[in-house]
Amino acid sequence: MEWLLNLGYFGLFLGSFVAATVVPFSSDVQLVAMLAAGGNVWFCVAVATLGNWLGGLTSYWLGWLGKWEWIEKYMRVRHETLIKHKSKVDRYGAWLALLTWLPFIGDIFAIALGFYRVDFRKSALLMLIGKGARFVMWALLFLWGKAHIF
Repeated sequence: MEWLLNLGYFGLFLGSFVAATVVPFSSDVQLVAMLAAGGNVWFCVAVATLGNWLGGLTSYWLGWLGKWEWIEKYMRVRHETLIKHKSKVDRYGAWLALLTWLPFIGDIFAIALGFYRVDFRKSALLMLIGKGARFVMWALLFLWGKAHIF
């Protein structure tokens, strides 16, 4: 992760983007490290949010490209299972996008939203809100810790 920090804001963007895909990576740790290195708090939040949001939209798009036949054939998932999961996704709809910031399962939510063709605009907006709120929370925790601990 150090090489990403050496890239500055671009590294923060890149790391946040990658963390929002199925690649296991922590954009939270990278954000806090960038803040500790002296990065502008709100610019870091904006850069991390943008990168993570675009990474989430990439996962949504990958899901959109998926075909039921492929999932059934190559991943050996039964048609009934896909129908069952579709009913769950349909139940919550685009609201699931608020949870795409969660580690691992958030990536699955983003892919499922695309795969089941949940409204893109609503999903994108709610994804942006959820991911942005997470980074704001981390920035506020960092500022609080900096003021009270150091």
